[in-house]
This record gives sequence, C-alpha cells and structure tokens, in this order.
Amino acid sequence: FSGSSMLEFVKYEFEGPKFDVDECRQRDLTYAAPLKVTLRLIVFDIDEDTGAKSIKDIKEQDVYMGDMPLMTLNGTFIVNGTERVIVSQMHRSPGVFFDHDKGKSHSSGKLLFAARVIPYRGSWLDIEFDSKDVVHARIDRRRKIPVTSLLMALGMDGEEILSTFYNKITYKRAGDHWRIPFNVERFRGLKAVGDLVDADTGEVVVEAGKKITARQARALGEKGLKAIKATDEDLLGNYLAEDIVNYATGEIFLEAGDEIDEKTLKVLLGTGEDEIKVLDIDHVNVGAYIRNTLNVDKNESRQDALFDIYRVMRPGEPPTLETAEAMFNSLFFDSERYDLSAVGRVKMNMRLELKAEDTVRVLRKDDILAVVRTLVELRDGKGEIDDIDNLGNRRVRSVGELMENQYRVGLLRMERAIK
Repeated sequence: FSGSSMLEFVKYEFEGPKFDVDECRQRDLTYAAPLKVTLRLIVFDIDEDTGAKSIKDIKEQDVYMGDMPLMTLNGTFIVNGTERVIVSQMHRSPGVFFDHDKGKSHSSGKLLFAARVIPYRGSWLDIEFDSKDVVHARIDRRRKIPVTSLLMALGMDGEEILSTFYNKITYKRAGDHWRIPFNVERFRGLKAVGDLVDADTGEVVVEAGKKITARQARALGEKGLKAIKATDEDLLGNYLAEDIVNYATGEIFLEAGDEIDEKTLKVLLGTGEDEIKVLDIDHVNVGAYIRNTLNVDKNESRQDALFDIYRVMRPGEPPTLETAEAMFNSLFFDSERYDLSAVGRVKMNMRLELKAEDTVRVLRKDDILAVVRTLVELRDGKGEIDDIDNLGNRRVRSVGELMENQYRVGLLRMERAIK
C-alpha cells in the first residue's frame, strides 16, 4: 500500500510425485506433484522529499504453493486412493442473448422481449420490456429500474438519449405552411391521411386515404420530390427532438421528448420558431418505447440515477455521490470484478456488430447502447431472437480453465488475508 516493496513472479516448477500410482491406491493417498514457485521481493527506499525510489534490497526465494493433482495414463486422477474423472459440463457461453417470453407473461399473448448480458464473472445485466412497452433494466435480478436511468448514470441526458435512438425530422417554416423532407424509406408503406402535396410545385402526389407502396415511394424519389407540404395540425402527436429555449432569458418552454398537443402547439407557434425538429416515430416501423420510458422515469439527472441504482443494489444504506459512483463503476467497468472473457467479447461483437478488441473484457457505454438498440429493433419487428438451446450458445469449460478459477479463488483469499 505504501509502494515500498514489489513482489515479482520469476518461474514455477513441479517436483516429482512422492509416491507412484499403485502406492497411492494402496495407501489411500492423492497422486500429486508439489508445486514450487520462485518469487522475487524487491524492497525500495523512498525519498520523503522527492518521492524518488531507489532499490534497497532484492531477495529471491522458492515458495511451496501446494500439491497439484496429476493425471494418470488412463486420464483419471487419484484422490485419497480412489480414481476419479472430471466430467465437463456445458455452460451458457458468456455474451449477450435476446429472447422473448413466448407470450406467457401477459394474458393477451403479447411478446415481451428481453436481453441478457452474461459475463464470465460479474453482475448480470437484464434489459426487458414490460406489458406497457416500457423498457427496464435489472442488475443481478434485483428490482427493475427504467433503462433511461441506467443511460443517465452513464452520463447521458434526455436529449442525448433521444438523439441516440431516433432520427430527427425537420419542419421548416415556409409562409403559411411547413416543409418536411421527403424520405423514401420513411414514407414507404404509410397511409396518406390527407393529400400529400409537393412543397415546391403544389401538385398532389398522393391522394388522401391511399397507401404508399414501396414502388410508388421509390418512383416519387426518382422524379425528384424533395419536400412535402405540412400544416400546423400535422405537428400534433409528434415528439420534440430538442428543448425549445428562450435564449434571451434561458427559460425552457418545452423539453425534448414532449408530445405536441393543442396546448404545446400554441406555445410552439407563439415562440415564432421557423424550424422545429421532431423525432422520427411513426408507431409502425419505429415505436416510441425509449421516449415513453424517459417520460415515466422519475430521475432527472446523473446523480438521481446513480442514487437510484445504489438503493437497488444496497438497500438501507444512505448513498453519497462518491459511494454511488464507485459502486456503479465496480459493477460493469472494473476488470477486477467484471470479466466478459475473450469468448464473451467475440460473441458480443458478432451479435451487436461492434468492433472492440477482444482484450476489452469489461462493458463499455457503446455495448450497453447497442444492446438496448438491438432490443428495441426486435420489438419493432427487425431481426431474430437467439436460440438458447443452440450449441453455438454453449461451451465446455476445460480442465485448465476450471483449475485457473480455483487458483484465482485461492489467491484472492490470500490477498484478503494479507490485507
């Protein structure tokens, strides 16, 4: 802790087993070889004024670390005179899995989608829809919190969350009407409520009540349709993409995510804004799930969100900003406590189409955002869920790996005892 000494690992060696296989069977002993490890202790002198380190002493020593069971020629181990074998089990592979409840949770048979991030070691993260289409997050199967609280704890605000998950449509004022850019993808499959009018020529391109087919949308785009005419009423039912602020006083009239109704429309028109950005939500191809979650989320800042997560994980303890921040960082972002493993990282990169190095074995903000985005796309009908029973999602832990885990546990115990 004072930084005055350092312990280095030099080499290890196995000595020959004390008894051979037959002798171990007869004497009820374990067939094992002693493990000796060579360690080097370096002691420093620290100058109190400058803090400079100089080497005071170096010692090397062989340390006996215990007996390591050896495998016999038949592939068995002899423990206390009896032959034993290791039976490998299949485990769920670390990574991210998307699934739904097959309509069992809700009486209407509605599919509730869920995602689960399973690390090799550390806290599980579940992100799931409820019957009201609000997205929740769960850490270690504890109480649910809105997923937007988790995103706020990562340092995002409401406006940033909305712009991450939704595209924006810009309404531009043009005299007594608005212009909306024509986008082939967005208008494909939509039913025209009123006549769709070309904002430049005034020509009716699609009559009211008709559905715009994919071919028709493409043809309109090829003809050079740039913008559609829109009225004030067309703004109703949309959601604001950005805060509407009075820059003179700093007062916020309307916040990002607010729904435009009769009342807010009056406020909007009263501000004299000639450009309004709304979220691209049509409730057909893109649902308002994240916006609705943000709407029901009581937390308004990063501090609120951190405190909420702290109360879920450590009920009864009063949170401070430092303890809440430290606890949150230790959940997913501390390599001591969280490990996806190389397998988990590779599988996660493949499933979410990410490009993170397989040495990055903790979660990143981008990973959590990608999980939420993929889950919302599943709910919108894009993509497929994973088959949990598929052997591609399972793996066998080898003997070396099991032994590595046991060693890790032993060394951690030793570390605690030394501290």
